[in-house]
Amino acid sequence: MRSVGIKELKNRLSEYIRLVSQGETVLVTDRDKVVAEIHPLTPGRSTSVLDAVLAEAVKSGWITPPAIRQPPPRLPVATAAEILGDLSASRDDR
Repeated sequence: MRSVGIKELKNRLSEYIRLVSQGETVLVTDRDKVVAEIHPLTPGRSTSVLDAVLAEAVKSGWITPPAIRQPPPRLPVATAAEILGDLSASRDDR
């Protein structure tokens, strides 16, 4: 775990982000007081920004996730022989 002042973090942000991406936690300080913590993503967390925005919108109640339902079972409308027979009959009418 490392600690870094805001000014140094701003000047060397890429380096500290690289450390975090390698698994290290960085404490951000302001006048020797910890004000933030940067840590690697937790397992199961999406790496997509859009997913994070949607998750935050659901958490705040702005949107509601869709209900998860199974689609109805697909039943055959007709057998292949019936379809081909109807097609042949419609062609004979012409």
